[in-house]
Amino acid sequence: MRFTDDFNISRAVKIWLITGLVMIFFQIIIGGVTRLTGSGLSITRWEIVTGSIPPLNEADWEAEFELYKQTPQYQKINQGMSVGDFKFIYFWEYFHRLWARLMFVVFVIPFAWFLWRGMMSRRLLPRMLMVVALAGLEGFFGWAMVASGLIKRPWVNAYNLTLHLCMALVIFTYLLWTWFLAASPKLPDFSSARFRRFAWILFGVAFFQIALGAIMSGSKAGLFFPTWPDMNGEYFPSILLDGGHWTADSFIHYDTNPFMPALIQFLHRNTAYLLTLMVLYFVWKIFKENISPILRSSGWWLLAAVGVQVLLGIFTVINSKASIPVDLGVAHQAGAVVLLSVVLWICYQLRNKQ
Repeated sequence: MRFTDDFNISRAVKIWLITGLVMIFFQIIIGGVTRLTGSGLSITRWEIVTGSIPPLNEADWEAEFELYKQTPQYQKINQGMSVGDFKFIYFWEYFHRLWARLMFVVFVIPFAWFLWRGMMSRRLLPRMLMVVALAGLEGFFGWAMVASGLIKRPWVNAYNLTLHLCMALVIFTYLLWTWFLAASPKLPDFSSARFRRFAWILFGVAFFQIALGAIMSGSKAGLFFPTWPDMNGEYFPSILLDGGHWTADSFIHYDTNPFMPALIQFLHRNTAYLLTLMVLYFVWKIFKENISPILRSSGWWLLAAVGVQVLLGIFTVINSKASIPVDLGVAHQAGAVVLLSVVLWICYQLRNKQ
């Protein structure tokens, strides 16, 4: 078995890598639509092979609908819905799973071909094996998330949902870093420990903020405080000052009282403020030091990404009157992935190249 040296790989392999990134990005978007339309529990079985075939006739649809009727979501929220409405939510969950199966095909078959043809570099091979392993783990987390909404709750567990999204981001950013290594192996040789540390702190805060957003979405916290800049007339919700709510039960059974929605939304808002201030300071330092044209350009992209993301967050929460707006919610999630990607690109530029 032959290997190319370092990350000196062919154009076909690079196209394969970028195709994988684009597919993961769209899978995160499709997952957002699936969650916000309440579609995630419409398919009650986990069938890796046979599940790729949707219902083909009315009898099949009725059988799937009968299975859905046994779920808490139907009995507590959607009781009396028509088969047509069921087909709508079924479509998004089916599309989400079908896209995951398609990603598996796009990853594995070309991977085997490139490996056989000796087009895989020694440094790229272990990274791609890691991506495949993480993807398998992500599939397990996805089913665990769905299963959490088929027993008692009429929706998936917010913590499982957060774990599922965070794993998707880990896969995406790991593959994105691999793409950076393959596409831009030789950037201007600038490495500052001070700037590098701050960039990685930015990345960590951004990742944490996205995780908070996932918990907020999973717990439907936006519906409790659909106002800005205050939270129903308060900056610090008074319920958070009640020590009686600071119990393990409040965190476990987050959907039984407004304490957790208040806490999560408060943390999500204020982490956004902190992240914005950090970005402004970091970009100011980049411009002041005038390190490199590429890094300066990245600073502008970072400002644009965080600005758009803040606006999307505000518009999403103030429009969450009776339900979370799907278009704004999905755009906000997509913006989060873009922001995280820009920060990672800056981290890559500032990496220690030794």
